[in-house]
Amino acid sequence: MTGLIYLACLLAGIGCMLLLDWRFRLFFWADAAAATLVTLAGTSFLLLWDAAGILSGIFLRGASSIATGIVLAPELPLEEPVFLVFLVLCTMVLYTASARLLQNSKRRRTP
Repeated sequence: MTGLIYLACLLAGIGCMLLLDWRFRLFFWADAAAATLVTLAGTSFLLLWDAAGILSGIFLRGASSIATGIVLAPELPLEEPVFLVFLVLCTMVLYTASARLLQNSKRRRTP
């Protein structure tokens, strides 16, 4: 059971980001097609970055009792792509929320 803690936390984080997104219509609930494309492109880019780091010996998988231990490729644990999806989703929710806040503050200042 302890081997699922990290994965469960990542999935809970994704769930929380999606709830924020749903509540304020920021990313997926603003434009699902564009959000899917951005998420796939961002995650793919980061996975390629990981592959380059793994091949050059920079990125290594450490042993952890809270990880599943499932490895998708040498030095690439199951949790890594899930984390990258969370990272892209979190970044885009923060970006769209910030852009909306800035846009609203400009509207308030304009007479």
